[in-house]
Amino acid sequence: MNENRLVKFFLTGVLTISLSVLFALPTLAETPQGLYDYVWRNVNAKYVDQTNNQQDWLRWRHKYDNVIRTDEDAYVAIETMLASLNDPYTRFLNPKEFEEETSSIQGSLKGIGIQIAVKDGKLMVIAPLEDTPAERAGIIADDEILEIDGVSTKGISVDKAADKIRGPEGTQVKLLIKRKDAAPKLYTVTRANIEIKSISSKPPFETPIPANIEYIKISSFLSRNLTKEFTNVLADSINKDGYIIDLRSNPGGLLTNAIDISDMFLEGGVIVSTIDRDGYKISQRAAKTVYTKKPLVVIINKGSASASEILSGALKDHHRAVIVGENSFGKGLVQEVNRLPSNAGMNITIQKYLTPSGSDIHKKGIKPDVQVEMSEENVKNKDDVQLKKAIEVLNTMIRSGSVAYR
Repeated sequence: MNENRLVKFFLTGVLTISLSVLFALPTLAETPQGLYDYVWRNVNAKYVDQTNNQQDWLRWRHKYDNVIRTDEDAYVAIETMLASLNDPYTRFLNPKEFEEETSSIQGSLKGIGIQIAVKDGKLMVIAPLEDTPAERAGIIADDEILEIDGVSTKGISVDKAADKIRGPEGTQVKLLIKRKDAAPKLYTVTRANIEIKSISSKPPFETPIPANIEYIKISSFLSRNLTKEFTNVLADSINKDGYIIDLRSNPGGLLTNAIDISDMFLEGGVIVSTIDRDGYKISQRAAKTVYTKKPLVVIINKGSASASEILSGALKDHHRAVIVGENSFGKGLVQEVNRLPSNAGMNITIQKYLTPSGSDIHKKGIKPDVQVEMSEENVKNKDDVQLKKAIEVLNTMIRSGSVAYR
């Protein structure tokens, strides 16, 4: 077996990175039939649900014996087998898809800058990335994509949808989008090369930020440089009285980033725990030293997922920050990504994660301490009521000299 290094990531959404990434090229998997068998054995040994979606997993073991002859045969067989788990996060990645997932780790994406997932059978927008064609076109979190270039998305997988949305720079894709309580609308978006940005101090709609407050927008946890960037922001804002961390429409990224940033604000205690198929629990704990004890407000919305929920959940449970906004996305599963022969890959759900209080937020999300909805009218009028409330809450905390909001 040729084993490469173990790298840890966190799966935030269907199109991003996983918490545990194991790159392995086992000799037995170097034939198409061996590849299929390797995937079967991995699911059998590691999948978080020991019942494998209430089915007899053995039925797949020899289902395609003497049928799989080429890599393409193996790919189709594996996709069919994994589909039986009814888990959109456990999936096979052909060489093209695996290359694109790897490029996202490197901080570069090609397409329109949108994170998508299948939720309750519907193709949904998790979030558009900041300053991308999707965001500029007006696409927002929780939009439902009904059609891609005139073809219905009913029954489509996330991978197939992503493949249809992606394309050469400068070309266009047409998305028919249904927004809550509104008629479907057609969006024509021009594809581009997307450079993932991590931190911005520019608030939405140019909302005025008081001079005594540091506003920090984290659009993604993907960048390996995020922790360093965040530390630099804190160092440059040492004279500020408090902080607002905006995690709205942040689909997630590296687990280490979420842990490191949580650690800057917490004086010990659990940040996040993971539980595998055997019930084995591993907890990541904060150090007892903190970077700052100044008041903190975190803003979340429906597009805040995974690593965003790890950070907001840890700060909320430890009463270190006040959470303002809307209920978050609700992604509480952990995937492992395996590099397969022929440059293919496989994501497999191996764990679930819990917040410090032991809450399982999968399909539930993080509930804010201060609920503030952002309406269509607010967006149309460029009125960021969530940020305004965050400023109000933070100033109250600053005046009282407390990290608690009353």
